[in-house]
Amino acid sequence: MTPNVLLVVVVAALVTAGVYLLLERSLTRIIIGLVLIGNGLNVLFLVAGGAAGGAPIVGRTPPKEMSDPLPQAMVLTAIVITLGMTAFLLAMAYRSWQLNRHDEVQDDLEDRRIARGRGAENELVEGAPGDGEPEDGDRADRDRAGGDR
Repeated sequence: MTPNVLLVVVVAALVTAGVYLLLERSLTRIIIGLVLIGNGLNVLFLVAGGAAGGAPIVGRTPPKEMSDPLPQAMVLTAIVITLGMTAFLLAMAYRSWQLNRHDEVQDDLEDRRIARGRGAENELVEGAPGDGEPEDGDRADRDRAGGDR
């Protein structure tokens, strides 16, 4: 069994473009990336399924000429799962658009603190920057999040 080189290139291109789009901050691009990855993996399943053959019905096609029905069933299942996930993500992106008027994913305040190197473990140490009066950046973060609570 030798796979079709053109289909392997199509799989690589779809998955590569999907991963690139998945790493963006826009929800629209993330959704398109997930759809491309799903379609690329569906083509990969069909390529891995082998050459086309006869219908897998006993008595109608000789066993040596039958196609394997498992990859086809897996692709149908993957299509349904991808459709459901895409519908959910589209609803989430639409709600984000209604609330914020943009579809960019924002950083969480806790993520910003961890990125600056002041996670929860640094706040427990005496004299850490998390003790005492907050710095200007922390005050601005809290003001954007709704003030001191």
